Amino acid sequence: MSGVQTLTVEAGEGDQRLDRWFRRRFPHIPQGRIEKMCRKGEIRVDGGRVKTATRLQEGQSVRIPPLPASAAPLHDRPRVSEADAAMIRECVLYRDDHIIALNKPPGLPVQGGSGQARHVDGLAEALCFDLDEKPRLVHRLDKDTSGVLLLARTRAVANALTAAFRARETRKIYWAAVAGTPSPAMGTIRFGLVKAPGHGAGGEGEKMRCVHPGAVDTTPGAKRAVTDYAVLSSLGRRVSWCALVPVTGRTHQLRAHMAEIGHPVVGDGKYGGSGQENLGEGWGAQLGGEISRKLHLHARHLVLAHPVTGATLRLTAPLPPHMQRTWDMLGWNAADVPADPFEDLE
Repeated sequence: MSGVQTLTVEAGEGDQRLDRWFRRRFPHIPQGRIEKMCRKGEIRVDGGRVKTATRLQEGQSVRIPPLPASAAPLHDRPRVSEADAAMIRECVLYRDDHIIALNKPPGLPVQGGSGQARHVDGLAEALCFDLDEKPRLVHRLDKDTSGVLLLARTRAVANALTAAFRARETRKIYWAAVAGTPSPAMGTIRFGLVKAPGHGAGGEGEKMRCVHPGAVDTTPGAKRAVTDYAVLSSLGRRVSWCALVPVTGRTHQLRAHMAEIGHPVVGDGKYGGSGQENLGEGWGAQLGGEISRKLHLHARHLVLAHPVTGATLRLTAPLPPHMQRTWDMLGWNAADVPADPFEDLE
């Protein structure tokens, strides 16, 4: 057991929950133990009792009671294979002293979960470059969605970017191939979203269900959701290239919204299965033929104010191989459309 310690909240560690700060300093101590020490008053900040959710500020003193010895060195980092390290570094679109932008490949989860041992958060250990800290996630993409993913290289920058995403001070434009052709060619989808339980014992098949805007307030758990869309090109009534802007940021929002209006994203088996009627010349989201069965949804463009310099940063991610093959097959060319087709309307 260690003795009683008094640690100072260092520069860059402020404005974070006590339990998160504690776990970063002492990763071998479980959350339940931290909560118990707070309840008993064994952990104190500037001499006062605190809760696990108390937010620390730089310069504060934290009393640490005697703790069991760590079973492993505290600063050991999980090893990333050379192949994985090379892969994730090849995904880097932009890097400076404060942020890293990746072009996340489809099929790679952003964070770990059930059965997910390989994910961006773990592979970020290979993205430290000249800093000691591992880059931090500040927003999310679905596992099968590709495109621009932003990481912060310091805690202070992570706080600033997280606040910018929450305040909707960033501009995100996705590209998608969708079944059929939406009409009108430009519009806004306002269906609310509520989580629908899965069909399996472990919640497998869980998805979001659309709720009419007028019923959101009376539907338990429902949240308002807004998506802007614009048709950039179409092939008859069979398939269209759309730009999508998630005005709100709900789980599976773009996929659920497009399926709800009868134009599921190509390759979306969850929301555009064979039972999904689309308003084109077929059923569901699979186009058949040589078109890939993978999800055709890509975070193409992200615009934001740099959290340190304030300069406008415009990040664009090339299409993943399966979407590029579809674009080539359908004769669609990125050079033929504006980066932001909604710009002239704002």
